[in-house]
Amino acid sequence: MKKGSFVMKLGIMGTNWITDAFVEGAINSGEWELNAVYSRTLEKAYAFGEKYKVANYFDDIEKMASSDVIDAVYIASPNAMHYEHALHFLRNKKHVIVEKPIFSTVAELEDAHKVAKENGVYLFEAARHIQEPNFKILQDSIQKVGKLHGATLAYMNYSSRYDNVLAGEEPNIFSLNFSGGSLVDLGVYPMYTAVALFGVPEKATYFATKLRTGVDGGGPVIFEYPDFTVTILQAKMSQSFLPSEIYGEKGTLVLDPLTGIKSIQYADNHTKEIEELAMSTIPNDMEFEATEFARIITENDKLAYEDLEDLSKAVLQISNDLRHQNGIWYKVEK
Repeated sequence: MKKGSFVMKLGIMGTNWITDAFVEGAINSGEWELNAVYSRTLEKAYAFGEKYKVANYFDDIEKMASSDVIDAVYIASPNAMHYEHALHFLRNKKHVIVEKPIFSTVAELEDAHKVAKENGVYLFEAARHIQEPNFKILQDSIQKVGKLHGATLAYMNYSSRYDNVLAGEEPNIFSLNFSGGSLVDLGVYPMYTAVALFGVPEKATYFATKLRTGVDGGGPVIFEYPDFTVTILQAKMSQSFLPSEIYGEKGTLVLDPLTGIKSIQYADNHTKEIEELAMSTIPNDMEFEATEFARIITENDKLAYEDLEDLSKAVLQISNDLRHQNGIWYKVEK
């Protein structure tokens, strides 16, 4: 059912599973309709758009960007291509939603935001978990633990593409040429969580495991704040089933999982009582970010947009610094 004043026309670039999930969430929000699909071949575009009964298909980016059949585009192309693709649409006065990681470098991000402002449109990074209602509950519940003593944030998912690396191949997500690696693919989620909850750390250190392809397969990250530290466990070459914890003088918050949060338990240090804080959620949590992006656009909520812009830049700057600590430089940086 429609929630806003009008339905926004969405185009997509990238016909993989994450795009399908975003489109489903966007349609479920009632704020968007899928009106155009781009792929390098029209056959792939048709194959993706058929089930959504899409009317417009493109294999030329500039034709899609300059057309009047979309108001905004969702981009889920290989990481290294996000910047070039986003500029096509921003220069044609289209709002742009880029799947995380938004770009390879902070310089790209700053330039793209400049182009967006010049053309009166918005540029978003699709870091979906920070728009979940349960993440908002988590933010509001931090004060329950009292003086913060630290946190452990875990997000380690074994990637089937790592099998390709072991077989001697170089898939995009594990390639310097395509701005890959675990930190920018999975580590971005706990880094977003830490920065959104606690702010930018005074110091960040990454103990990366570098792979044969030159990118990182995973490793712990330490964020140092004035009075506590946050340990981030992230990897694409290993699997973890640990929940995440935020601990303080009064108690501990236990959240599980880190994205698509289903449970937030508060354990009181003194009474030993455990309180469940999370609300029931929906199967596709991308609906929440689709709803929020549409709201910001239609209401022209510049304050909310600037908060997201600052958060995106902070996380990208940290990830750039952590990569460089470990001698990981992307092709686009050379």
